[in-house]
Amino acid sequence: MRIKFIGKLLALLTLISFLSSCAVVAVGGVAAGASVMADRRSPATQAIDKGIGLEIENALDKKFGDSAHINVTSLNQKVLLTGEVKDASIKEQATAYTKGNKNVRSVFNELVIGPNSSYTARANDAYLESKIKTQMIFTDKLPSNSMTIVAEGSSVYLMGILTQNEAEIAKKVASNTNGVKDVYAYFDIISEAEKMRLEKQGKADESQPNSTPN
Repeated sequence: MRIKFIGKLLALLTLISFLSSCAVVAVGGVAAGASVMADRRSPATQAIDKGIGLEIENALDKKFGDSAHINVTSLNQKVLLTGEVKDASIKEQATAYTKGNKNVRSVFNELVIGPNSSYTARANDAYLESKIKTQMIFTDKLPSNSMTIVAEGSSVYLMGILTQNEAEIAKKVASNTNGVKDVYAYFDIISEAEKMRLEKQGKADESQPNSTPN
């Protein structure tokens, strides 16, 4: 039974990897028609977000061990906590620790009290995220590079820097994806003028040559 379970899990993970690769190839082939935009975060903020995610996730994993399965997602220095914890005390401690990070602006704790999810459930979450990301990429006027999608069971959490119109489109796309029950959005809403400024700045950042600090 265990061998059969592992075999099914490996097959599912392989399928997810294949579908993700197909999406990347497809985007490369129709980039002119799809909405491919620069990340609206500055390079410095992107680096900070990456550091926040790594630092907090590693710290919470070391602190709680098998008593919790916590995913940490940071975008524009806003942090989303998802996963499962053994009890309410761990949930509160995770929030307090995250808020204590000097680079974190706000925390959204969506942790569920209960047993850790199975590897099969996590693979299904990854597959659902992949489906939604692919839909977002091929949705006109939707800045997929400025968004993060997190799936936990049948719930989907969206983060990003979007205009009000973009936010409504993103929520609609996620809600209409097969397998999604609930959609929760934690967007930073910006004006059209701010959108243009950020995209202009993003293009300028991308045009700068890469250099290694001395």
